[in-house]
Amino acid sequence: EKELETYHSVEIRSFLAGLGENESLKPAVDTLVDALNRLQDREDAQLELAADFCELFLKTEKHGALPYASMYIGESGLLNDKPAEEMEKLMADFGVQVDENLKEPADHLAVELDFLGNMIIRSNELEQDKHMEEAFGKQNEFIQQHLMTWLPQFAAKCKQFDEFGFYISVTQLLIAFCKLDSTYLLGE
Repeated sequence: EKELETYHSVEIRSFLAGLGENESLKPAVDTLVDALNRLQDREDAQLELAADFCELFLKTEKHGALPYASMYIGESGLLNDKPAEEMEKLMADFGVQVDENLKEPADHLAVELDFLGNMIIRSNELEQDKHMEEAFGKQNEFIQQHLMTWLPQFAAKCKQFDEFGFYISVTQLLIAFCKLDSTYLLGE
């Protein structure tokens, strides 16, 4: 309930309004704000969102949208180890590892986004332009090769199974933000 109240706070609404000032993010922000507004009128909103989460992200691939790259990369469509192994290697090369308490493979969406966050934090510590450009290139490469290769298919699954629309709206904003970030990182 407390986290849900935060989504309705002035701070979050102002943050979303700020994001919506960017034309490439506006449609996704508008969709998320609409879902948040409808959520305020939804009876037992917290329980319903929890049920939606379970339905979407904890069921089988046929009945939900599992948040693992391995579900969407490759021909089989079945959970395979290759994306997780690639992600583990990339993380090891970067000196980062998955928290043992998480108990999720490295190709889980949250792990991949956390890794991108680590890349961004480290690039902010760089001082020379040459190193910054190199870091930006690696971030863009990560977004393109480790997120955008499967996020659109993940969003399609979310849209298929998220009747209320909260989680698909968050996913659409994530995709729009990744695209915008790539544009920025490329200096366009």
